[in-house]
Amino acid sequence: MSRSRTLYLASSSPRRRELLEQIGVHYTVCPVAVSERVNPGEAPEEYVLRLALAKARAGGAALEVQAPVLGADTAVVVDDTILGKPRDRADALAMLARLSGREHRVLSGVALVEGEREESRLSVTRVRFRVLLPGEAEAYWASGEPADKAGAYAIQGRAAVFVERIEGSYSGVMGLPLFETAELLERFGVADAAARR
Repeated sequence: MSRSRTLYLASSSPRRRELLEQIGVHYTVCPVAVSERVNPGEAPEEYVLRLALAKARAGGAALEVQAPVLGADTAVVVDDTILGKPRDRADALAMLARLSGREHRVLSGVALVEGEREESRLSVTRVRFRVLLPGEAEAYWASGEPADKAGAYAIQGRAAVFVERIEGSYSGVMGLPLFETAELLERFGVADAAARR
């Protein structure tokens, strides 16, 4: 198998693409399908790191060349319960009700895989929502924004007005912690090569 220094992103998320572009990293998208089911007894931290690695590995396996592949996963966690993407309106409203007026954690795992070499990092951010007013969650759901978002909200969108305080990585809450990502790219010698493309 030949080798390539092109960075591949194992995600079709437009937010992750925007974040890589924000720091000047060039990449090729290599979307993958990985089961996001939580294993019995699996801690949220283990879950996001496992999925990030699984996505990066799946991306690498799909390539005809050996190249660095970046995978990431993000989870919204309340009381050690992972809030995934809402199934429907009722599920989204229930999630937003759980987040209202309290703090939750956003865990974002990022992994870089190239052949047999694998490294990963975990970003943990604490986010506090103000109390949501009657009708706000329903209006937010009607906007269409929360339908495909973990925890039923996007911090970079309309839900920004719900956020009272954040402690940690804003980009991690969006889906790709840039500090940890840049660190991995540098360790693999990808950042400079990617930036020159």
